[in-house]
Amino acid sequence: MAENASVVAPYAAYLRVYEPLAAFPEPERSHWIAYAKQRRRPTAQDEIRRALADLIPVPPVAVPVGESAEAFVTEVDGVTCVCPWRTRLRSWQALAALTQAAEDREIDLPQSVLDAALPPVVRRQAVADYEQWRERNPDARPWIRTALWHVPVRWFVLFEDEEREFAKPESGQESGQQFVFRYRTPMVQARRRLARGLKVLREELEEGPLVEGLIDVGRWLEEFHPRSLVELDYGGLAHAIPEEQLAGDRSAADVAEGLAALRAGDGERAGAAYERLTARWRAVRQLQYAS
Repeated sequence: MAENASVVAPYAAYLRVYEPLAAFPEPERSHWIAYAKQRRRPTAQDEIRRALADLIPVPPVAVPVGESAEAFVTEVDGVTCVCPWRTRLRSWQALAALTQAAEDREIDLPQSVLDAALPPVVRRQAVADYEQWRERNPDARPWIRTALWHVPVRWFVLFEDEEREFAKPESGQESGQQFVFRYRTPMVQARRRLARGLKVLREELEEGPLVEGLIDVGRWLEEFHPRSLVELDYGGLAHAIPEEQLAGDRSAADVAEGLAALRAGDGERAGAAYERLTARWRAVRQLQYAS
């Protein structure tokens, strides 16, 4: 396992959308304008630390009481764009997904362990709060999607290998500096690639999880401003993967090659690309069971 992986949690990847300030209505726009001017802004690690701290009290705080007023900020061609954390909304959605996955036996999590970590009374109250909140905010959606111990194949469809960024912490930097492994692309490119990929899959394969997943991502992307930036960040996963394997990771290229091979009717080449991809991420997923 990569150096310093023990201090990075969780091992999660993130799909984020950064929207230009003009996409936000007032008074939220004014908030983000002032926020973007701050010299010191919280990082992804700060968000993780806050979430972990909420699990210490008894009973634990499964969902924050109030919504976060924090965001990630970047510039795209001189235009300031923000990606709101929306930690409360994402916590509700993550709790619902965890509960459903445990019930469907999709994860190896005994009910007794789930009940000990998040007592049933806490989960029931969170569900009730979410239902009431959704009635008042039916169109709400998160700017960030999260995947634990893997990157969904459908996410790679949005990017090209040339957009891949891999950087190691520089020697002498303060403790806590991390590997950076991410892809970034304009929204228009992400939507175009998704549409092309979906067309190929529908023509060459039967309907299934990959097609359904792409449709879901496409609907999500349509909710955002067309001049947004889409980012796939390996996050904590960059520390679960040995450095030499991370440096050689060309997952977006493998997905692009697989789609191109399917389009050309070359099933053998498509299968080889898919096998490289699945073998790489199967090895990463197995790390979660390592002691």
